[in-house]
Amino acid sequence: MPKLPMLTLLKRFLSVVKQEGAGQAVQRAFDYVSRRVRGSGIGSVSLAAGSGAKASDQYLHGVWQALAQQEAFHVLQAPSLERGRRQIAMIADLNLPQCRKYRVEQLAGFWRSRGVEFEYSHYQDIPRAARIMQHATHLMEYRLQTGTAADMIRYEARRLRLPILYDLDDPLFSVSAYETYRNMEALDPAMKSHFVSEAPKYLSMMNGADVLSVSTPGMAKHAALYTGRPVHVRRNFADAQTLQAGAAAMAERGDKDGLFRVAFASGSQGHEIDLGEIIAPLSEFIQSDRNRRLMLIGHFDMTHLPDGLETQVETVKFLDYDRYLASLTRANCTVMPLCDDAFNRCKSAVRVLDAASVGVPAIVADVGDLPTVVKDGETGFVAREQHDWMDALRAMAASPEIAERMGQKARSNLENHWQASDQPHIIAPELLEWVEA
Repeated sequence: MPKLPMLTLLKRFLSVVKQEGAGQAVQRAFDYVSRRVRGSGIGSVSLAAGSGAKASDQYLHGVWQALAQQEAFHVLQAPSLERGRRQIAMIADLNLPQCRKYRVEQLAGFWRSRGVEFEYSHYQDIPRAARIMQHATHLMEYRLQTGTAADMIRYEARRLRLPILYDLDDPLFSVSAYETYRNMEALDPAMKSHFVSEAPKYLSMMNGADVLSVSTPGMAKHAALYTGRPVHVRRNFADAQTLQAGAAAMAERGDKDGLFRVAFASGSQGHEIDLGEIIAPLSEFIQSDRNRRLMLIGHFDMTHLPDGLETQVETVKFLDYDRYLASLTRANCTVMPLCDDAFNRCKSAVRVLDAASVGVPAIVADVGDLPTVVKDGETGFVAREQHDWMDALRAMAASPEIAERMGQKARSNLENHWQASDQPHIIAPELLEWVEA
């Protein structure tokens, strides 16, 4: 297992802290140290045939040298032109479970259903990445920034004459988005400085690709401020796993206990600031009836709650996807406030998809892609004014049957409109043509 530089380890630690919380970061650090002590590691290959020990960041150097010396380095025709099939190699940052699910694994299922072969690799597993590129006709990259591994992958892709698509679902390239991102107020200022300093590395990868795909129209609009490359939308959708897991969670839902629960789910740190947008009316609503509860799922710093509210708060730790959905089924509704800033205007509606999969209606802010997925007054509510949050909560609490019917309609809307498909609201026709033409 190759030893990683201290700066690289620190960057990874900070990234996990942001996305999954300090607990997960410490656990991963402990696992890494344990593997180092045992001399083992998943996805790391230190031996190249016939050459002895070799660092992963030099894995392809010997191959390139041999090909160049034999005057066989250059591929003269793009594989997509000479082969009668299509095969995608996706090289991605697979460290974040939600991102892996929505931007890699469900994309694999989508393309395979269309007869396109699809393999993926973590970007630091250079041997696997190199192998799947040899058989590919197209390369897709997800959430990569410039660095030794990504640069080597990109160089090999150009040698193989593979067309390159770069995919991103957060404006990690955008200094302007980070500088106005309200959620940063809940984090250490050093972390914000770190993210800003990393932005040019993402932009460099974007501008080295042939075409870009992003998760929302808002993200496409913002990306166009930074690049001249074609930018197309591929929204997140409900794949078969989501629908099946949601149905299973609903089937196992226990009997009602008479409590009215409002859920707020947070997959990463900093979302206390989002909830702060509605904490006054939400607290008033919860505290006005002793049978009401605020259910906090995932990462949340309880010091951000008003005094007295904690007695009516239920907390659920960040769990795997199936257990997360099982927890969500206990809620009567879920709230999804977002600060209206450049970063959040790029946000997708994955939390709405999750809630709809278990028949729970959502009350959402009129920010990002949230109002696109919610049919206001039918599958949930879109809160455009501050008083809309209280009005929606009171309407559901006054008649829980209303919330239940909305949840059922949200599930139907998910099945009928937000499953994997080649419809333009899911994937831009230009992306289909880029692969299949």
